[in-house]
This record gives sequence, C-alpha cells and structure tokens, in this order.
Amino acid sequence: MSAPHIVFSVALGLILLHWLGGFCLDHLNQREVESHRGAVPTTLRNMIDPVTHAKSTEYTLAKLRLGGWEEAWGTVVLIAVLASGLLPAWYARWGLTADASAWKQAAWLLATAVLLGLTSLPFDWWSQFRLEERFGFNTTTPTTWLIDRLKGLLLAGAIGFPLLMLLLKWVNWMGSHWWIWAWVTLFAVQLLLLILAPILILPLFNRFTPLPDGTLRERLLQLGEKTGFSARTIQVMDGSKRSRHSNAYFTGFGRFRKIVLFDTLVGQLTEPELEAVLAHEIGHYKRGHIPQRLLWAAVSSLAAFALIGWLARQSWFLAAFGFPPNAGVAPALLLFMLLGSAVTFWFSPLGNLWSRHHEYEADRYAREAVGGADPLIGALRKLSEKNLTNLTPHPWYSGFHYSHPTLVEREAALR
Repeated sequence: MSAPHIVFSVALGLILLHWLGGFCLDHLNQREVESHRGAVPTTLRNMIDPVTHAKSTEYTLAKLRLGGWEEAWGTVVLIAVLASGLLPAWYARWGLTADASAWKQAAWLLATAVLLGLTSLPFDWWSQFRLEERFGFNTTTPTTWLIDRLKGLLLAGAIGFPLLMLLLKWVNWMGSHWWIWAWVTLFAVQLLLLILAPILILPLFNRFTPLPDGTLRERLLQLGEKTGFSARTIQVMDGSKRSRHSNAYFTGFGRFRKIVLFDTLVGQLTEPELEAVLAHEIGHYKRGHIPQRLLWAAVSSLAAFALIGWLARQSWFLAAFGFPPNAGVAPALLLFMLLGSAVTFWFSPLGNLWSRHHEYEADRYAREAVGGADPLIGALRKLSEKNLTNLTPHPWYSGFHYSHPTLVEREAALR
C-alpha cells in the first residue's frame, strides 16, 4: 500500500474513531440520565424539585438524541467530501496551484468553509425552533435567526477573507518559514479582536445598555472597588431577544474590559447572588486565568501552524486526498481544519480538567469576596434550575464535554 493510501486510511480511521467515541459517551450519558428518570437522587433533593428534575432529564435526553444525529450526519458528510474527490475537483475548478494569488486561494478556502457549514444549518434550525421551543427557551423569530446567519456570513467575509489572504501572503514573502509569521499575524489579530469585538461586533447581534442606577449597580461597583477590579462599564445584554437561557461574562482586557450580564440573569437572581456571580468572574481575572488561556492558545496555535507548514511540503499528504503535489498551503490548511477535531477530541479531558481547576479557583475567590458560600450556591442552583442543567452526567461524558464542574461538585467544594 502506498503512502497516500496509508495516510487516507489513517485519517478515515481517526474520523470513525472520533464518531465512535462520541457515540459511546452519548450512550453512557443517556443510560446514566435515564437511571435517574424517576425520583430525584438523594444527593440532589435539597437542590432541585421533582418537576424541574423531570423536565431537566427530558431536555438532556432530547439534546443527546439531536446531537447524536448531528454528529452522525457530520461524519457522513466529512467522509463523503474527503473520499469522493470533491475537494480536489473543486480546487481544480478554481484553476488553483501553489503559485495562484493569495486572494484567490483565500476565496477558495472561505467559499469551501461556507458551503460545508451549510450542511449543519438544518440541525441548527431544528435545535432552535423545535427543541428549544419545546422546553420554553426559544424567543428567537425565524427572521432574527436568518439575519444572524447572514450577519455571520458577512463578518466571515469582512474579517476572515483579509486574514486568510494575509496568512497566505506570507508563503510568498517568507517561503518555508511562512508559518511563523502567519502565527504572529493570527495571534495579533486575535488580541485586537478582544478589544474591538465588544465595541464593533457584539453590538451587531445584541443591544447593550449600562446597568441602571440603583442598589444593584452600587453593590457591584463597591465589589469592584473592594477587589481592585475596575471595569470600564457594567452592561446588560438583551439575551432574552433570542433565548431564556442566562449567563454573565466579562470581555476585553486592560482599560477596555467590561462586565456583561444577561437581562435574563438579572431577572432571575437576587442582588447578593448577582454580586457572587460577578465576584466569580472577577476571580478569573484576579487569578490570572485569562493570560494563562491566552498563552496556551498561543502555544497550541504555534504548534498547529508548524504542523501545517510541514504537511504542506509533503506530497504524500496532499496526494492522500487527491490534491496535486504542487497544491500548496491552502489545501493543507483546509484539511487540517477538517481533520483536527478527530485528534484534539481525545485531549479534551485535559483541557476540561484545567478549565475546572480555574472554575474552582474563581468559586473560592467569590466565596471570600462576598463573605460566604451561600450567595454563590444560591445563584448556581437557580442557574441550574432555569437552564435545566443535567445534574447527573456520566463521569466520562462530563470529562470529555464539561468545562465546568457539576453543581454537586461545585457546591461540595464551596462548602
């Protein structure tokens, strides 16, 4: 068997193994959830009432079923696209070679990504207007849903196309060392977007208004002063425009950072609970989690670019998927994006373990900042109830899919 055939067989095996791993985890989680379908487990009886527990169980099972179909469909599409020769034929249709202009290669990459993304739209629509609607979460209209996708497409063209073109330009400018400069460019753009996204991009999708004057605003500002966390502003986002799910986050860094509360969250929690949620978000900042994650993203993306740079020079890699030996960097970029998750999936428990460690640290910081665990525990319980969170995931499923500890784990650690 030739090297290209071996490479394609390995790639196919990784894709199928990825799907099989996800299928087995879904099955384990489904069995675990169904085992608690009746009475509320003893460990949860002071956390959730029977009616909410039953609804949460049905919501979790419905999401698992839809997710299973979506994963299966995505796997079939990916294998079909790779095995059919569609990608190299599409590449040839554009008249591309390694010597083609950067803008033409970038346009091919963007067009291919958009077309492949269209295959998941039916599941996206069904999730929003069938599943989320069924459980009372959806507040999005079909018009808003469609406009959101069109805005995303325009943003991909406005930001993604120039960025791709610049990355590919480095091939002409720096030769085999292009990947180093491409990495520097991408990381610089990511840092820039951390500043510009809250100002220019997020307002395209949601309305942000300053938190009104009152006892809540005074309480949160006092918390910021006490913890030495000075945000530029505290804003409320109209999350209820699309969903009844709730959340909070802060975005940006330095003097550009700001705290964002979903309007649904403000309506669900008491002032002490909102203060504890904000203290948790401040904890991420005070414990240095954001720089740590940025550093990890920089290191991992550098390794990815180094690998892409090496693969682009290997004729056997490109030939394995039907591309000519002189196809260049653009096909290697695309193939890496398509195959990457089949490998990184198996490392996700390590990333989730690190993320959970950060969550525990932020929880401890919040407990100390507000003078006790009860406000944060109350907030976490309400958020679990309102969002119908699965409180009894299978440990393996949780390890692969949960970046946050479960409610039971967080409450035990807080106490």
